[in-house]
Amino acid sequence: MEPGNQTPVTEFILEGLPNTRELPSLFFLLFLLLYLLTLLGNTLTLLTVLCDPRLHALPMYCFLGHLSFLDACLSSVTVPKILAGLVGPGGRAISFGGCVAQLYAFHFLCSTECFLYTVMAYDRFLAICHPLRYSVVMSRKTCLWLAAGTWLTGSIHAMIQAFLTFRLPYCGPNHVEYFVCDIPAMLKLACANTAINQVVILANIGAVVAGCFLLICVSYTYIASAILKIRTAQGRQRAFSTCSAHLTLVLLYYGPPVFIYLHPSSSQASDGVVAVFYTAVTPLLNPFIYTLRNKEMKKALRKLICGQTLSLHA
Repeated sequence: MEPGNQTPVTEFILEGLPNTRELPSLFFLLFLLLYLLTLLGNTLTLLTVLCDPRLHALPMYCFLGHLSFLDACLSSVTVPKILAGLVGPGGRAISFGGCVAQLYAFHFLCSTECFLYTVMAYDRFLAICHPLRYSVVMSRKTCLWLAAGTWLTGSIHAMIQAFLTFRLPYCGPNHVEYFVCDIPAMLKLACANTAINQVVILANIGAVVAGCFLLICVSYTYIASAILKIRTAQGRQRAFSTCSAHLTLVLLYYGPPVFIYLHPSSSQASDGVVAVFYTAVTPLLNPFIYTLRNKEMKKALRKLICGQTLSLHA
């Protein structure tokens, strides 16, 4: 196409999830239930941490509060648009600016969560491997700086991804073969050679994911070594229980993105299912995994719910 004949795209059409148009009402109810439970679970987790003075003073639960807020936001970036697309064809349309905002928010929240998991692994490393120095090193100020750093680095990473993606010309077609404005689907629509973009974007995402995952693995290598040195079985069990929830979430979180971004030849259907898992299902599982595996959280949650119930009857 000649440059003079190119008409910039002003609107994109999200194709949505494959195999959902045959039963839109069923999938609408399913995703609506999933979304409401995600908001409820993460909101309860966040309120539990905030309302218990003992919990929100501890770094582990401070980071958990940030994680719950991130999960609620991440689900809100993707699921409402899925629901709108299931209501009717008009709900699948998204403006060019809206697409930019969605891609930025999607990568901002995902990368921030990636950095946060790394910080949480470092917190567990200090607590188990250096318990005597833990309160000094992981002070309230340090905790706040680390949390703020995850949000800042996530924002910078997302800005780079959005700039690299939308610096390219988009002159048609405008049908995005995905349920969200994400990089692999958007690059297919660009009216320019995207080879350099693909290499740079893949390297950027790869460096973030691989770097964070490597740091988490190093932390847990030291943690495992320290746990094995504990002489009593009860002591080993107690130490492991403080890490098991975080380790479970790390495995659930890192698997799907690696599949999508490191397998560019995979099908839209498989990518869609995998992406829904870590953008909609994992945020739902996070509060339940942490709450069910943590006695302090269960105790604080019961206290919060019972306190609210008593205030209503008063």
